[in-house]
Amino acid sequence: MKVYGITNCNTVKKALDWLKANNVDYEFHDFKKMGISEQKLNEWNEKAGYEKFMNKQGLTWKQLDPAIKESVKGVAEALPLMQQKTSMIKRPVIEDGGFLFFGFDEAAYTAHFKK
Repeated sequence: MKVYGITNCNTVKKALDWLKANNVDYEFHDFKKMGISEQKLNEWNEKAGYEKFMNKQGLTWKQLDPAIKESVKGVAEALPLMQQKTSMIKRPVIEDGGFLFFGFDEAAYTAHFKK
């Protein structure tokens, strides 16, 4: 299982704390240190649609130049922007086999990991 995120994100911290408390082993991929590949973003887009993991509520999006925001019309603009500004990706991203989840939701985690 792999968890993608950044270490100073409170939502990522909550998720990692939950995983540890529930004895769920994971590998952590730090966006800030390791970036994210175009291939991985395309994979997530194919499975969930980029709108599901593009965080327009966060500070990174809000601080973008309005012209850049306006230029994001679809996947062709969104994925390169998220690759460049990984803080725009909703965190954490959890991959566990066929399970792909964006963000922290204790009920969803419990349903998946405590089967």
